[in-house]
Amino acid sequence: MDAASSRRVSPLPVISHHSTPGPGTPTTPQGRSPITATALTPTLAAPRTLTDIYGPDIAVCARPAQEPTVPSSRHRNTRDVLSARPLAIAGDTPVITSAGGTEPNLLAALRDGGLPVGTDPREFRTEAEFAARVTEALSDGLLMSMEYPQPTTLSPDERSVKSAELVGYLNNKASISTFVDPRFQARRQVVTIDELAEATPVEKSWVLKAATNAAHGASLDVYLHRAGDPVILPAFTDLLTEVVVEEYLNIHHNWGVQLYVAADGRARLLAVTDQRIDADGVYTGGRFGLIVPLPADLLTECLAIAQRAADVGYRGMCSLDCAQTHDGRLVMLDLNFRITSGSIPLLALHTIRPDALDRPSESTKLTTSASIAALLAALRPALQRGGLIVTGGHDPRRTDNTINQTTLHLIVFGDDHDEVTTRRTKLEALYNH
Repeated sequence: MDAASSRRVSPLPVISHHSTPGPGTPTTPQGRSPITATALTPTLAAPRTLTDIYGPDIAVCARPAQEPTVPSSRHRNTRDVLSARPLAIAGDTPVITSAGGTEPNLLAALRDGGLPVGTDPREFRTEAEFAARVTEALSDGLLMSMEYPQPTTLSPDERSVKSAELVGYLNNKASISTFVDPRFQARRQVVTIDELAEATPVEKSWVLKAATNAAHGASLDVYLHRAGDPVILPAFTDLLTEVVVEEYLNIHHNWGVQLYVAADGRARLLAVTDQRIDADGVYTGGRFGLIVPLPADLLTECLAIAQRAADVGYRGMCSLDCAQTHDGRLVMLDLNFRITSGSIPLLALHTIRPDALDRPSESTKLTTSASIAALLAALRPALQRGGLIVTGGHDPRRTDNTINQTTLHLIVFGDDHDEVTTRRTKLEALYNH
């Protein structure tokens, strides 16, 4: 990392990719690598719930912070949807969740599917209630696992599983070089907003990423430009002083490597998924089972990256986006140190349909103006036929948000890849509006 880049990210320890000892963990002495050959396959006792990963007396909050310079209505629905996603696989772990994710018909559908739905949802309907639920959880003596950085005035670091600074740093697009071996890095540079026009010519292809510790996710911080297309800069360029400009890659295979770091501080593999990416470079869902194998070198590096994060204090789930280009390069694209839309379906399948992990299966998201009760009623025949699992959802009608945009998360599975894809695309065509 160059001197300029080092000023642009939080001053956390620089991680060597080769020989410098890390700080160690309670079970890993300083300087000794915990990565072994057996870690390169899913563990025999794979976690099924958040409780299996975090242990007792920890609450999870997966809601991005409200940025102080942004109107509260902007991205409100996205933030609330993200808060509700972990509920389906929470088990006994308390979850700070929007009340839109606890709609009774939705909870019934999750339980009917056999999911380990959270037994302790801490619901909020307003911004004030959100802060109150976090404060109450801390008052109950729980530690907080913030999947996105929140102000320390709301969740002090001493009451957190991982500090806000660490979570922000790990997810900052500008800090990827401190955790990824140079062999697997795409060409990228951190530029100021004043330098942006020169670094992003219209005649070339490039990818623009937000250089921020806010780590809001949900594809809000990535913009893909193809040579010759008009340049329409994303909203985050109006809010930030610096951004990352990355080379545009001609991708042949795109994987999401799902890992977790439990309380013992050891990084473990959950599974490898294929990622479906739309024409704008936005994640639209995952494929599970019967996927293109991940090259061993890349898988080893993913374990090493997660362990480097564990050695500086990270605990929880993470998804590492990586790819193989058409010319054979192996590249790490993004580090997502938080619960993601790839990890939740995997825990769901491990719990209720582990056989589906060896068969074609795909995740998808439906969005509609109808209520979640109406959407589930329309889907009931398909759910009863089998090969379809509800893994989460959100109805903003149960909050003070005035937008009517219901979200439902599903897994489609079967014996034939083409048939699974056909059913998924049919569902999206019927209900996405």
